[in-house]
Amino acid sequence: MSGTKTGGLKAKQKNVERHGADFYKRIGALGGKQGKTGGFASELIGADGLTGRESARVAGSQGGKLSKRPKAVKLEELSTNQKGYLGRLISRVSS
Repeated sequence: MSGTKTGGLKAKQKNVERHGADFYKRIGALGGKQGKTGGFASELIGADGLTGRESARVAGSQGGKLSKRPKAVKLEELSTNQKGYLGRLISRVSS
């Protein structure tokens, strides 16, 4: 069953039994700390005065606040030829 989802779940279960529930957390942190730039698991204080974990928290917060959607435009602000299908649809629904 190697290379299948079932096999992967069995391997995970065996690793947790052998090495403890935080096995994947520990090996992930080890890999992050061994990187040359520190990574997000680094305990070194960077130029911004934050450790890797603190820097990751700030970056995630900033990214989550940014909206990918354009600002809403009211139908009244659109010109006649921009309204098109949407304008006709709304006029039918509102009447």
